[in-house]
Amino acid sequence: MEGVPTFDMSKFINSGSDSETCKAMADCIHRTGILIIRDPRVTEVDNSTFIDMMEKYFEQDSHTKREDARPDIFYQVGATPEFVEIPRCSQEPGCETRIAQMPEQHRPLLPKGPDCKERFFWRIGETPPTTQFPALNAPAVKPKHFPKWEDTMNLWGHKMMAAVYTASEMLGEGLGLKEGRKAFTSRMKYGPHLLAPTGTNLERFGTKGTVIAGFHYDLNLLTIHGKSRYPGLYVWLRGGEKVLVKVPDGCLLIQAGKQLEILTAGYTLPGEHEVVVSQETVDKINLVKQNNQTVAADTTSKGKVQSLWRISSTLFSHIESDVLLQPLEPFNTEENMKKYPPVLTGHQVEAELKMIKLAKSSTEN
Repeated sequence: MEGVPTFDMSKFINSGSDSETCKAMADCIHRTGILIIRDPRVTEVDNSTFIDMMEKYFEQDSHTKREDARPDIFYQVGATPEFVEIPRCSQEPGCETRIAQMPEQHRPLLPKGPDCKERFFWRIGETPPTTQFPALNAPAVKPKHFPKWEDTMNLWGHKMMAAVYTASEMLGEGLGLKEGRKAFTSRMKYGPHLLAPTGTNLERFGTKGTVIAGFHYDLNLLTIHGKSRYPGLYVWLRGGEKVLVKVPDGCLLIQAGKQLEILTAGYTLPGEHEVVVSQETVDKINLVKQNNQTVAADTTSKGKVQSLWRISSTLFSHIESDVLLQPLEPFNTEENMKKYPPVLTGHQVEAELKMIKLAKSSTEN
């Protein structure tokens, strides 16, 4: 990922100060919409343990997984089955026209229907004592047959949250916000942060060109990703360049979301992205199948059969649902306040969920 530096947050974590890196991170997310960070508290071993469990979860039959779905609360906790979520671009007026105007090598694949991915949402962090948005702050769903579920999810989720909190503090300082490093985190304590692994069955959906998650941006504050075992995530930099994500070992990827755009009045823009079956994905699928055949043929082998489910190691961090979402000083000029009028964060989330056909707004019957 040429032009996207890696930021080591160790100095800030250890000393509470690293103004040079803070400013560089703020500049990077402004220019590109993404960050690649290194956090010594977050290990690949923990990510691997998490993905191992999620492979087993998604390998279950559909009926078992549907018991964990909560469509009555917009699938905001528990399982979301395949072919439920609609890519935002297919609902957004003008999006397909915008894609057609992009240079061919930088165009996303046009979604042809709902995403084939499945998802699981697991709440990380404290729930608010009171809220106008109970559906967005619902109790967690714990699947059957996974005795280590809560420990595994919370261990990885809290480590990811620690990394995104630190990054949020560094961005608050680096962006020159009047409230400084606490500008974002003071509004995040009771946010509906969601550890959100997605699962895609590459045995069924492993054909090159298959759209796993159609072209979209994320509605939340910052999205953080650990490494997936299969490639396929593409991001668009602010200049319009389409880039295949290759996160260095030991690092994490952060993408700006819509809430960050509002708080900075467009100084940062949401990182648009898609997940598709690319040639690199197909190559990895074939390699895994060959390995599995070798393991199956050698009864003395201690090799491990690898899963053909693609798991994303993703967490969505949010501003609290009951906090007023509006540009922060110094971005709160009269012009910017007209462009980004104040809105409760919960209403902003509901509107975005409605767009992708997961929810009705609280003003609808």
